[in-house]
Amino acid sequence: MNKDLTVGKPERVLWRYCIPLLGSVIFQQLYNIADSLVAGKYVGKNALAAVGNSYEITLIYMAFAFGCNMGCSVIAAQFFGAKNYRKMKTTVYTTFIYSAVLCLILTLTGLFAGGALLHLIHTPADIFADSKLYLDVYTGGLVFLFFYNIATGIFSALGDSKTPFIFLAFSSVSNVFVDILFVKSFHMGVAGVAWATFICQGVSCILSVIVVLLRLRKIKDEHEGHQKVQVFSGEIFGKMLKIAIPSTLQQGFVSIGNIIIQSIINSFGSDVIAGYAAAVKLNNMVITTFTMLGNGVSNFAAQNLGAQKIERISQGCKAALKLIFLTCVPVVILYLMCSGSLVQLFMDENSIEAKKVGVEFMHILAPFYFVVSVKLITDGVLRGVGAMKQFMVTTFLDLFLRVILAALFSREWGSTGIWLAWPVGWTIGTTLSVILYQSTVKKLKSANKKNEIESKEVTE
Repeated sequence: MNKDLTVGKPERVLWRYCIPLLGSVIFQQLYNIADSLVAGKYVGKNALAAVGNSYEITLIYMAFAFGCNMGCSVIAAQFFGAKNYRKMKTTVYTTFIYSAVLCLILTLTGLFAGGALLHLIHTPADIFADSKLYLDVYTGGLVFLFFYNIATGIFSALGDSKTPFIFLAFSSVSNVFVDILFVKSFHMGVAGVAWATFICQGVSCILSVIVVLLRLRKIKDEHEGHQKVQVFSGEIFGKMLKIAIPSTLQQGFVSIGNIIIQSIINSFGSDVIAGYAAAVKLNNMVITTFTMLGNGVSNFAAQNLGAQKIERISQGCKAALKLIFLTCVPVVILYLMCSGSLVQLFMDENSIEAKKVGVEFMHILAPFYFVVSVKLITDGVLRGVGAMKQFMVTTFLDLFLRVILAALFSREWGSTGIWLAWPVGWTIGTTLSVILYQSTVKKLKSANKKNEIESKEVTE
């Protein structure tokens, strides 16, 4: 099921590769949506607020897992595109080693400092205990989060987007049923929601890693012979860090920014917290979809960079933009017209004020999905070709603006001002991303053309 993304019509190849990614996003978000939905429906408004409040801290963990994913995926994809399978395997094994160490450090830190983080974001007393319980169980399962993300990154590097989709679909659907079983039948409350995620993500992780290892055994490098593949490479580790660190910082600072924003939201009380917790799940489903497509473009760009097919990179970007705009249209219409019904899914009938907050949030953000989708695709290309400085600049600008403006606007317009900060940050960040993308691709084409001329002169 491995797929060479360097051959075939770029639009057809990319679409076939990315469509399973869209399905993966739906099931990936089903984890978090199921947690909030079950907590809100079967436990109550405070449980929904507790899960949503803890979620902002879990995003920090996700940032590190995402960094490991992208560091491995981009470098492995470059080696795969260049047909250097031996170094590709070394990339995978190196990732397993450093990720295990990082995961251990984060788990211990999270278990000891979770309460302090919840106090830092001004978690209200009425939801503190449930927030801490959910966060502790989630932290204990970090090893599953990390290695599942690494496995999906490896599959993506090999051009295989179907296998992780199958695993994720199975585990996500299972999570919904286990959530309901633990909470409704066993009356475990927020703990049931947390343990359901722990168990289902663990099963998905173990199966994914096993399949990855079996897949790698079947890939043979014609230059490999009977020599053993290097288990750890400092050189490759350095290359991965150049991708992983900026990717982690991107997600990490976004998470920190969201935590700061969450602390501002918390000052407005439980109704606003619950309304935001419900609506942000729906928003994150869309943003994660766009991010996943951006990751797909990263792997497409990385494979073609490894194969020195630079022209295909810009063709792939255009194909991805077409696909993402087609995705935007029904989502924006749905979120604008059915926002009340969608938010109500997470709440009981008495949460009237919280529902109003969620609907307002969605109405403000939804029209700007067309804007932020462009940013995430062009950012994906920048990351795939290793232009990490440019990638970081666009990310930090967007985040900085959203945090600062959320603090300023909330003083003038209350919680509505917080939501208004998103579109402003997205618009300015997207403009910069497009400019940096165009200049980067132009430089790559120029360098590639120069190399072709020099090669031709040597041959003659």
